[in-house]
Amino acid sequence: MTVLEKAEREVAADVPPRRRRTTGWLLMVGMVAGLLVLVPVAAGIGAYPIPVGDVLASVQHKVGLGGGELDRVAESVLWNVRFPRIVLALLVGASLGCAGALMQGVFGNPLAEPATIGVSLGAAVGAVASISLGLSFFGNWTLPAMAFVAGLGTVLLVYGMSRSGGRTEVVTLILTGIAVNAFCGALVGLFIFLADTAAVNQITFWQLGSLSQATWSKVLAVLPCAAIGLLVAPVYSRRLDLLALGDRPARHLGVEVERLRIVLILVVALLTAAAVSVSGVIVFVGLVVPHLLRMAAGPGHHFLVPGSAVGGAVVLLGADLAARTMAAPAELPLGVLTALIGSPFFFWLLRRTRRRQGGWA
Repeated sequence: MTVLEKAEREVAADVPPRRRRTTGWLLMVGMVAGLLVLVPVAAGIGAYPIPVGDVLASVQHKVGLGGGELDRVAESVLWNVRFPRIVLALLVGASLGCAGALMQGVFGNPLAEPATIGVSLGAAVGAVASISLGLSFFGNWTLPAMAFVAGLGTVLLVYGMSRSGGRTEVVTLILTGIAVNAFCGALVGLFIFLADTAAVNQITFWQLGSLSQATWSKVLAVLPCAAIGLLVAPVYSRRLDLLALGDRPARHLGVEVERLRIVLILVVALLTAAAVSVSGVIVFVGLVVPHLLRMAAGPGHHFLVPGSAVGGAVVLLGADLAARTMAAPAELPLGVLTALIGSPFFFWLLRRTRRRQGGWA
């Protein structure tokens, strides 16, 4: 038996018992079932209502399983407007949820989220610079490309600045992230100051977060990054369980802690930067979803990582449906809606964690 296998057994002893594993499976089945119900409902609701039965018939017709083709307008609304938006919501939600679970595992702190290491504000700098300076060297892809490159570059900068002596302490990484976030916030403010009125309006809309500009092209832009991140993340679930014991015990048990952190931070950057580049800043999904699942099914990452991806997809699709129907015909900014719901939850989470630990000191 290897050291790693022994360690896994030790961790398994701390994982919630069978009842929590059963809860995890039930939660996963429930979330997948919720998605199967929510997708056709979201496709049917809107300014041009389409009955759910017609939505299913159109899908069956497209995949060659019978059904029937709808009229030209309904087909266009369904396949050129609603389905790209739904698929993009699923990809962005899954990416943010999975990234949040990885961040909380890497930092060993349930209050961590992708924004902690600056990826969200870094991507915002790229996007705002693109709008403010009128850059268009990649055509319509300039803004997403700038946001992705800037978000990924910011993460690498934070990690490089916090690394010392071949090691990276979590506290240094968090504090460096705070400092770089502040710097990125200043850059965003500077670009807004330099922008004209039209650009300021466009920047404001992007910062509020929205999926209203969803197209199949944006789906294809996010899909490779989301697929790579979502496939790679579960591979490291066992090592994240061992890392929860602490850096030193994890090293003694055969985990290469530094390599694990580098790989997972890059995965987080890939998932988050790709999501933010097409949707704007959408907060709290990566914080709230993993924590809710952890409270229900325990801290084991075998469930938490894939569960957070599915949960994030459900939450963001539901939030997007609410955002475009609550104030119809107007549309609430998606990032505003998630912040309105997520902020009180975060405050409750802080109070609860502090009460359980007896304070932070």
